[in-house]
Amino acid sequence: MDPNSSMFILVAALAGIVLLFIFLYFVPVNLWITAQFSNVRVGLLELVGMRIRKVPPSIVVNSLITATKAGLELTTNDLETHYLAGGNVPNVIRALISADKANINLSFKQATAIDLAGRDVFEAVQISVNPKVINTPNVAAVAADGIQLIAKARVTVRANIAQLVGGAGEETILARVGEGIVTSIGSASNHKSVLENPDKISKLVLERGLDAGTAFEILSIDIADIDVGTNIGAKLQIDQASADLKVAEAKAEERRAMAVALEQEMRAKNVEMRAKVVEAEAEVPKALAEAFRSGQLGVMDYYRMENIKSDTSMRDSISKSDENKDSNKGKSDKK
Repeated sequence: MDPNSSMFILVAALAGIVLLFIFLYFVPVNLWITAQFSNVRVGLLELVGMRIRKVPPSIVVNSLITATKAGLELTTNDLETHYLAGGNVPNVIRALISADKANINLSFKQATAIDLAGRDVFEAVQISVNPKVINTPNVAAVAADGIQLIAKARVTVRANIAQLVGGAGEETILARVGEGIVTSIGSASNHKSVLENPDKISKLVLERGLDAGTAFEILSIDIADIDVGTNIGAKLQIDQASADLKVAEAKAEERRAMAVALEQEMRAKNVEMRAKVVEAEAEVPKALAEAFRSGQLGVMDYYRMENIKSDTSMRDSISKSDENKDSNKGKSDKK
């Protein structure tokens, strides 16, 4: 055989194999056969169109087979459109089947909207069938008597299919329940009544309609645990008393400082007055000398004045001595 002929046959065989793989890629015959045996009418041209539009035919066809076997009426165009929009087609099909078996009214349009909104539609259906329990964190509140109570609740919720698009999530439920617990405990006259009847908290919180505008329906709120915290009222009173004491001490120190300043001022005035007295006394000898020179005061007058001064000084000394004796006698009588 001619070498050129052998090379041509080999190249032709390789080209045929490549073309066969390309054909099978764009025309998934095995998938088409599976669809036909599952009573799902899908044309080969539809499968080729999916390849061209970069839609995996296996996802669409297998999901359509599952939906058809479950009794759902869907088309390839519906599933392909949802896939191109960025949705999770198998998850939507599982959710529709679960909702149909549980007699939950869920249309394909609702399911795709929920899925495209970023929520897990299959999980939402499961929560709607089997309610979910959400444990709140510890919520601290103070009763009217000033005693702090720390409560923990369990909230049983069920998914609200109609509110999944645009509805608030679990965080809003927890925030509202915590607010309701704080309000109900704060409105209690004393902490003992709350400890005796914790179900009052659940009733008051449920009456507030906390699930409005959320993606869940609150079925029940159960108080799991209540602990007594610190005496906030007494602590506040102690803090207030401490603050009042500091204010009183500051005012007392201010008054003391003013008294000290006034005392110093009085001492200064006393020294000033003494200086004036000394200055005035210094003028007396001058006046006496002038009186002697002018003849208005004689020697006998001067001695008589000195005698009077001495007599007055003696009388003062005697009176002071008597006062000291009386004082000492009174002290000895007391002893």
